[in-house]
Amino acid sequence: MYDVAIIGAGPAGVFLAKHLDKEFRVIVIDKKHSQGKEGFHKPCGGLLAPDAQKSLSRFDLTLQKDILVSPQIFSVRTIDIKQKLMRYYQRYYINLDRHKFDQWLIKQIPKNVEVHENANCVSIEKIVGGYQLTYYEEGVQHSINTKYLVGADGAASVVRRTLFKEFRIHTYLSIQEWYPDVHEKPFYSCIFDSDITDSYAWGLSKDNEFIFGGAFPIKTAKEDFQKLKKKVAQYGFHLENPQKTEACLVLRPQGFWNYCCGGQGAFLVGEAAGFISPSSLEGISYAIDSGWLLAKCLNQKTKNPNKVYQKATRKIRLKLFLKTIKRPFMYQPFIRKTLMKVGISAISKN
Repeated sequence: MYDVAIIGAGPAGVFLAKHLDKEFRVIVIDKKHSQGKEGFHKPCGGLLAPDAQKSLSRFDLTLQKDILVSPQIFSVRTIDIKQKLMRYYQRYYINLDRHKFDQWLIKQIPKNVEVHENANCVSIEKIVGGYQLTYYEEGVQHSINTKYLVGADGAASVVRRTLFKEFRIHTYLSIQEWYPDVHEKPFYSCIFDSDITDSYAWGLSKDNEFIFGGAFPIKTAKEDFQKLKKKVAQYGFHLENPQKTEACLVLRPQGFWNYCCGGQGAFLVGEAAGFISPSSLEGISYAIDSGWLLAKCLNQKTKNPNKVYQKATRKIRLKLFLKTIKRPFMYQPFIRKTLMKVGISAISKN
């Protein structure tokens, strides 16, 4: 019988496990493999946004140089295909290897926490006093009981899908491909095309490779991705001979109450709870903050930790709600067109 079972060892799961009191018996179940290139890889462009940098800095954490990749780019080329507009804006992202970043995160988990890698939770059942989990590790089936259950397993959370089926949030399919980087100069680009998606796409140079991806409506995602690839060719994108293709679900909250923190001794953190920016789709900062907040709530050993956690995450939900107000300035075609034509905050290239 465990006190806390955490599904997922991304930023949310790691910061929860890292800050729980040592008297708890904790197990972490994660798809990834912390050694080598085996196991699950999080499909991600691998840019660490300023909010995520700030969250890491609050815990006095510094990145190792082998996590960083070349080049470090200081501006984003923003393209509106339908309006035929292009502008450059200064940005302060850190270009990194997302899988190495995740491997580094797992190493932050204390030794008193039981970690099972390359493992996949397949079923959850409510029992007296907690939950029973079934998971596979290296092809072998295991079953455990836990008092508290935490879903830190992203947009496709098995915890949310099993226990909170009524929770609905707008969902996209994110697709990205990796190519040899044959562009004359490395660059980072953000692409909008309201004819294809009301979200956005991206292109990014990374260690002699180039990533091109985007978030699309689920039903037409594959077709939309191919259409966009053809359109960006006119802007100098070289997308021949893809080396690999990745895909995952991504959420976009749309209001203050469009989140699910859990209930009945089960909790959701990070993107599993819907904590992801509705404008930029950045989620690492909210994953770190929500994981740490849940640890604080459980450490208090209150009779109703779900209620305490719901209250503790109000600031996160308010911050995300304010970003829904910012969203039209990026995604409403007329407003975006006006801002790009005026050139507010844009860089004048020599």
